[in-house]
Amino acid sequence: MNQAYQVKLDTFEGPLDLLLHLINQYEIDIYDIPVAQITEQYMNYIHTMQHLELNIASEYLVMAATLLAIKSQMLLPKPEIEETEEEYMEDPREELMQRLIEYRKYKEAAETFKEKELEAHQTYTRPPVIFDNLNIEKTVVQGEISIYDMLGALGRMLERKKWKEPLDTRIQKAEIPIEQRMEEVLDIVKKKARSGITFDELFTVRTKSHIVVTFMALLELMKINQVTCKQTQHFEPLYVYYAGDEI
Repeated sequence: MNQAYQVKLDTFEGPLDLLLHLINQYEIDIYDIPVAQITEQYMNYIHTMQHLELNIASEYLVMAATLLAIKSQMLLPKPEIEETEEEYMEDPREELMQRLIEYRKYKEAAETFKEKELEAHQTYTRPPVIFDNLNIEKTVVQGEISIYDMLGALGRMLERKKWKEPLDTRIQKAEIPIEQRMEEVLDIVKKKARSGITFDELFTVRTKSHIVVTFMALLELMKINQVTCKQTQHFEPLYVYYAGDEI
């Protein structure tokens, strides 16, 4: 029996958060947004969510329609204005730009308050440590890995492996529970606790159900601080490391 594999993620903060993520990732000037580029990248994320059959909130689809409408307006030929007319041609991006600027202000303010709260609850001292003559290995730099980074990595992995079509979209009776897959992923990561494992190496079975369950298992393990994902810079491979107690 065919059945959609429905998953709802509370990790998503909204379409404006996704747009800000893309603006930061591609180093875009928020006052001069290239609508064609941002729309293409936004739709890539939407398609990846749909591919996983995630329960996408309607606000994401509304924003997608808004971006497409702005893109269409930008492509329309501008009417010729007579010299005597002083009509102001409003930029179709203006409203979206103001929303993004306002959202960014609130987001930055929230981060500031969060940092102050952590400082207030985690103020402690420790004895000084001398690092002279210690052999310290260079490790991968911890990045600001978000749900959107994870989705981006998944989308690129699917593109590289060409697993978009055809995929087994049927849910079998003996489906692997997320809890079981979490244990399997954790065991795999533990075996490479020091070197880490690439994100792609966790997706070995060519079925949609396996991809979805593995992705959700990884997110749950990150949520309970059993694994961590690191990335040297944008668009570089993601590495998954064991973050639990020492082995």
